[in-house]
Amino acid sequence: MASAAGVSIATVSRVLRTPDAVREGTRGRVQAAIRSLGYVPSGTARALAGRRTGVVGLLLPGFDVVPDERPGLVTDGGVRVVDDRRHVTQPFSSNLYFDEVLRGAETEAWQRGLALMVAAGRGPSRDVIVNDVAGRVDGLAVLAQTVPDELLEHVARRVPVVVLAADRREHGFDSVSVDNAAGMRTVVSHVVGRLGIRSLAYLAGPVDSPDDQERAAGFAAALADHGLEASSVRTVHGDFGRVRARELVAPLLADGVPRAIVCSNDQSALGVLDGLLAAGLRVPEDVVVTGFDGIDAGRFSTPRLTTVHQPMGELGRAAVAAIVDRLDAPEGPPRSVRLPVEVLLRESCPPAL
Repeated sequence: MASAAGVSIATVSRVLRTPDAVREGTRGRVQAAIRSLGYVPSGTARALAGRRTGVVGLLLPGFDVVPDERPGLVTDGGVRVVDDRRHVTQPFSSNLYFDEVLRGAETEAWQRGLALMVAAGRGPSRDVIVNDVAGRVDGLAVLAQTVPDELLEHVARRVPVVVLAADRREHGFDSVSVDNAAGMRTVVSHVVGRLGIRSLAYLAGPVDSPDDQERAAGFAAALADHGLEASSVRTVHGDFGRVRARELVAPLLADGVPRAIVCSNDQSALGVLDGLLAAGLRVPEDVVVTGFDGIDAGRFSTPRLTTVHQPMGELGRAAVAAIVDRLDAPEGPPRSVRLPVEVLLRESCPPAL
């Protein structure tokens, strides 16, 4: 290969792993030789030579927790007509956050000449899946609460582990997260301080979510900043999904219509918009609504959703970068990266009423 292209073996390796680091003319000669010879890199050979697989893993929550409302797969063609006015064909809409994280991880891995292995790690086979993936990769990024700390500690004896969406340095893991508390505190301060709203409801997420815990702390801090008691706020817990949030609108309205509903994530906020519309209430004229995450769907909702935007793609990129950094420098204390957020004021909760 190297002789056919008239370059060194090291140059061929750079073209295969980090092509952007090689001059265009040289890269073109190597790629022409690859096509001419029909060469395909051997992952096994690379692993044996460098004691690395060239693969990093990303473990996300199992999507089996979302009910599959689709009919059985049709294999003989045809067309099906569906009455979709109740959005029955959107069972997987709650995974948009993970889509963005995955895209960022893929981008960073590709730019570093690595492959990305993605797996779902929830359910009865979780331990088997985690151990199987850990045995195939150089490092593993895991969303917080997806895998128990004791299992991660076991895996970390073999490969570097980076935890997404929570600071787990006390357990010995590198971590990548965003400033959840400050973001929620800022948007709630806008609702209460700038808009002068004193009647609020809070749609929280799962009680075991580190993200939700930090956001709840930011919510409580904003209330205290403006002299409001947490006991005055109607609070219910959802599952971060749009369908469940739509169902929870009725309990939120049971004792009267709050002037604002603050949601712990965007999918929940979109479900609240659905439920308020069905109840004949206008946003923001009757009820102000805010979310958290900054998924694209919030830009196209009616009205467009005010949210705290977190850099989801950058989370994925930072996780892969943290794995590579730990592989290059395995010693030293656990590191934490905390990314900033920004409040995007849109029509569901405008700058002023």
